[in-house]
Amino acid sequence: MDTAGELPLDELIASIAVDVPDFPEPGVVFRDLTPVFADPRAFRRVVDALAQTPVQEDPRAAALAEGAGDVGFDVVVGVEARGFLLAAAVALDAGTGVVPVRKAGKLPRQRVSADYVLEYGTATLELHTDSIRPGQRVLVADDVLATGGTLEAAISLVEQLGGVVTAVSVVVELPVLGGRERLRPHTVHALWTT
Repeated sequence: MDTAGELPLDELIASIAVDVPDFPEPGVVFRDLTPVFADPRAFRRVVDALAQTPVQEDPRAAALAEGAGDVGFDVVVGVEARGFLLAAAVALDAGTGVVPVRKAGKLPRQRVSADYVLEYGTATLELHTDSIRPGQRVLVADDVLATGGTLEAAISLVEQLGGVVTAVSVVVELPVLGGRERLRPHTVHALWTT
């Protein structure tokens, strides 16, 4: 039976995602969403829901989109690596551009960087300095919101360049880890909270 169009979206994601215990280290449960991305109907519903993220109006933001409709953001920022898949699909769906936030050492031109701590280590993210224009409205997309360190760093990069984050959108939120509180005052939209 095909349930991709019948189940509520959070139940659909939960029914397809795979929990991988002790990855990438003992005690961590990794929520593998690649089976959700591989299911065409489920992926379409996820992308549509992310593209319809409620955004926060901000007087500092200037609508820079050149498209017909105003979706509340001018560009989608995707966080390496699964966030790239989501951000590209959401941007295409919404008719906006997409910008990658990369791990350190991956971008060839002038960039800004932000260090962060996540639940199992530390890392650095980078963004090209010309990828976000001042006043540009940004939707930040990623697969999972856990402690919020990765998304906090991505938001910091966007804001260093004068961008205005109108919302953060994720497929899965793990509220026990407190990521949403860490990202305040930014609007966080999660498709499945577990």
